[in-house]
Amino acid sequence: MTEYVKAWQCIGCGRIESTQTCIGVCQDRKVEFVYAQEHEETLARLQMEHRKTTLLESLVRQLAWTTPRNDEWEHSYRALQSQARRLLSTLTRDAGNPDPPESRQLPA
Repeated sequence: MTEYVKAWQCIGCGRIESTQTCIGVCQDRKVEFVYAQEHEETLARLQMEHRKTTLLESLVRQLAWTTPRNDEWEHSYRALQSQARRLLSTLTRDAGNPDPPESRQLPA
């Protein structure tokens, strides 16, 4: 994982200084930072989205490569529909979303 650098930040102007001892060759350069907590929250959201993508991709692959037997298309469709509902319930629960999946259907 990422190694964090401890530093001091001015509560007035926001200037950030490291606790390193200057050896006389320092130069100020404009840089951009994010707070460690915001970074950790973003990583957690990214991991959740990666999991969702993986699960949804597996369902799409199954749909794409399933060939129902003659006169069995409806049975296959219902089975895939059931799997999709279970997956949506799992994703909803993992996200902590109180709305049931059927209330957030995709537009037709």
